[in-house]
Amino acid sequence: MKKPKQIDLTQLEDKIAAKDRIIAWPRMGRIDIPLKALISNLGSKYIIPPQNNNEALELGVKNSMEGICLPYKLNLANYIMALESGANTLMMFQAPGSCRLGNYTKMAQKTLKEMGYKFDMVIFDMYKSKMKQTLQAFWHVTRCINPWKYYKGFSIGFAKFFAIDTAERLLFYTRPREIHRGDAEECYNKWLEKVDETNSLWEMRNIKKKIKEDFEKIGVNKGREVPKVYLTGEFFVLLDPYTNQNIEKELGEMGVEVERQIMFSDWLEHVLKPSLFYGKESHRERSVRYASDYMKRAIGGECIETIGDCVYAAKHGIDGVIHLSPFSCMPEIVAQNILPKLSKAENLPILSLVLDEQTGKAGYITRIEAFVDLIKRKKMKQQKV
Repeated sequence: MKKPKQIDLTQLEDKIAAKDRIIAWPRMGRIDIPLKALISNLGSKYIIPPQNNNEALELGVKNSMEGICLPYKLNLANYIMALESGANTLMMFQAPGSCRLGNYTKMAQKTLKEMGYKFDMVIFDMYKSKMKQTLQAFWHVTRCINPWKYYKGFSIGFAKFFAIDTAERLLFYTRPREIHRGDAEECYNKWLEKVDETNSLWEMRNIKKKIKEDFEKIGVNKGREVPKVYLTGEFFVLLDPYTNQNIEKELGEMGVEVERQIMFSDWLEHVLKPSLFYGKESHRERSVRYASDYMKRAIGGECIETIGDCVYAAKHGIDGVIHLSPFSCMPEIVAQNILPKLSKAENLPILSLVLDEQTGKAGYITRIEAFVDLIKRKKMKQQKV
């Protein structure tokens, strides 16, 4: 029997010396803060494209095939902007199953080569590659062989992911209850900047406590009735404020507490840490368990997480769920067709919002406002019973 061919996770051409590599990756929320800390601690240069905006969307749409989903268009625009700014090494994550993210890298690579750009590409298959292969991929990019640099870089990177997620959770809780509008947002932005600036492992280990203490100083109305809504759906649109049109802020200012079901640190920890050391049920495992009456196995993307999150919300007294997905996303189309039956069976209000470059802000907000009115009336009715 022939020995199985070793799959190389990277597509590096190795024509660019490590010292000359300038690394870039797509924008998604504030993933730039931890990743640039990791890359710089490994001794490499990087370029961060601008945050997703209308200009990036226009650029991505112009150079993408018709019908491809919104995350791909923005990722492609991020690559173009980074290459135009001097990047020569691109990083990309890859996913399995029916999610087209598994083909994004090859599609983007082909498009960018046809546009005349010269670069190397490294792929991280996060569902197959655990820590060993991740380290191997970073070695291919940076050629760093210093164990301390890897330890410090990954430790600070992880600490920044967790600190940002801590600040976001506190922001979601505080924003609908704050007495003076804007205090929670100001506190969050202040700590986001501090997390970005900090490169001390000792300081990063203590920063979550300081963030909590600062948020506790914000004046809140503890007697205010605040409905709670879960946000679930496709990974990218959940994590990127431009793509989801700042839905977390919109809901918070409508007096709704948000709980996003995908937080980057939780997902990354589960993907990279061996299950022996993870020590708790992962989001995927919880979702599979709760979704079992509606879906028996994962089909790719976040489809089973969407179903599991909705059932979990119904079982734990959550007032409603908003399901976000990019137009033409295949796993979320499957989920979207199951949700009406689930909503009726579990007596849970669910709003599905599909996003693409044509999504208008006014109509989007109107639908959210109507949904918030619905869950507030439902909550008042339940309290009277």
